[in-house]
Amino acid sequence: MFFIAAGYAKLTEPMTNLINLMGWPAVAPENMVRGLGVVEIVLAMGVLSPLISWRVGRPLLLTAATGLVVLETAMLAVHAVNQDIALAAVNAVLLAFTVPVLLGRRRA
Repeated sequence: MFFIAAGYAKLTEPMTNLINLMGWPAVAPENMVRGLGVVEIVLAMGVLSPLISWRVGRPLLLTAATGLVVLETAMLAVHAVNQDIALAAVNAVLLAFTVPVLLGRRRA
C-alpha cells in the first residue's frame, strides 16, 4: 500500500511539493518523477495480484517484488550518496519488508 500511495503522490502532487518532501525531484526531470510513480503503482499492483488468483498472481508477484527490490536498492543508493539519511532509512526498511516477500513466495 505504501508504494501505491507514493506512486499516486508522484503522479498528482505539484513538483514543488515533491521537492519539499523528498528533495531529489529537484535534480530529476519531471517526466522521470512521474514515470517512477507509474512504475511504483504497477509494481504494487503486481504484489497484490495473488489476491485474485494464486496461479496467475504468483509469477506477477515474483516479478513485481523483484522490481521493487531493484527500485528500492537504487533509491537507497541515491539517498545514501546524497547523504539523505532519513530517506535512505525508509528505503532500507522497505527492503526489509520486500526481500522476505520475494524469498518466501519464491518457494511457495
